[in-house]
Amino acid sequence: MSNTYDQLVEIVKKLHDAPSDRISPDVTFAQLDVDSLTMVEISMGIEREFGVPIDDNELEEDLSLGATTKLIDSKLAQ
Repeated sequence: MSNTYDQLVEIVKKLHDAPSDRISPDVTFAQLDVDSLTMVEISMGIEREFGVPIDDNELEEDLSLGATTKLIDSKLAQ
């Protein structure tokens, strides 16, 4: 995948103890058992890493890592 995806995975792995073998572009935050507090921390991590704001309603538990990557890339392109 892209550099954005790799950076997102690093953020998720740093903030959530998800096994590496469960992480893929198709997996959702819910499938990784990410709770709401960790979702906020991931959102803040994305904002710090990429310099793009992520609203609380944009990062949802049923969003896949691949879809989150596309969201970040679209915000970077603006």
